Amino acid sequence: MSWIVLVLSGAFEAVWATALDKSEGFTRLWPSVLFVTALAVSMGGLAYAMRDLPLGTAYAVWVGIGAVLTVVYAMTTGAEAVSVLKVLFLLMIISGVAGLKLVH
Repeated sequence: MSWIVLVLSGAFEAVWATALDKSEGFTRLWPSVLFVTALAVSMGGLAYAMRDLPLGTAYAVWVGIGAVLTVVYAMTTGAEAVSVLKVLFLLMIISGVAGLKLVH
């Protein structure tokens, strides 16, 4: 159960990171509200997962999932350029996250 919560929390990290960008320095209400909400859910899930998982593993997986999903969203929406090297490096992060799950 902790791994499922951790993966979902990583997804919410991508949500709050994107909402933070869209809030334009907290000058836009709804992206700011989404940021605070997603941040609370993401941190709460990370805290829950860390009851059963080691700090280093949980944090690395949480950040890795959040980072990859944030970049994939930015690439999908055209906010960030797509390149073969970026995709390769994102796949390396995903491999690292999967590896941490396998060795746990």
